[in-house]
Amino acid sequence: MKLLLTIVQDADGIKLQKALIESGFRATKLATTGGFLRAGNTTFLIGVDDAQVPRVKEIVAKTCQERSQMMAAGPSISSLEDAYMSQPLEVTVGGAIIFVLNVEEFSKL
Repeated sequence: MKLLLTIVQDADGIKLQKALIESGFRATKLATTGGFLRAGNTTFLIGVDDAQVPRVKEIVAKTCQERSQMMAAGPSISSLEDAYMSQPLEVTVGGAIIFVLNVEEFSKL
């Protein structure tokens, strides 16, 4: 058994939750915050049999795609030169980060 710790942007969270349910997968949904953009993320804890991991990854890949977004530089990006602070930045958002962890034991009580 595997635990897929899956982190997606909030904008993709509802779509992913719906796609997982429609495909028969159960997940626990947690509200989290990203470090770089300090934007909302959604983290899913998805427990599946080893053979189901590719299917879950496929669902995540179809649902949570990367895209570009313009962002105003601000205090959270303090490492940039002053000359660039007033310029909007194009950043890549979306997609997903998936950690696949071995599960030693699972109990439903």
